Amino acid sequence: MSKSKVEEFKKTRDKQNEILAKYANRNQKKFYGLDASTYQSGALDKKTKELLGFTASLVLRCDDCILYHLIECKEAGVTTEELSEATSIGMLVGGSITIPHIRRAMTVWDEDLQD
Repeated sequence: MSKSKVEEFKKTRDKQNEILAKYANRNQKKFYGLDASTYQSGALDKKTKELLGFTASLVLRCDDCILYHLIECKEAGVTTEELSEATSIGMLVGGSITIPHIRRAMTVWDEDLQD
């Protein structure tokens, strides 16, 4: 049985993050810390922030970011209906060029993130 796209992504990302940490300077480490703390619950809960991250990633068409936030959305309890509405916003803002990214995201959601 082959690994899911999610498992492979997590494994690769973890390995690359270890290498990145090895070479990161102080400013880069500060940025990574800011990134991690930004998605913690505050005035907006983590679930909402992950949906925002997912939508922004669709507009920017960053497949790694889309997959990362898709995984985080699932872990934060995002429903398929909530994801679908966030996807509609990303498509509206980003235009039809986002459709291939949405196809890949929804395939991962359907095949690897559903219980």
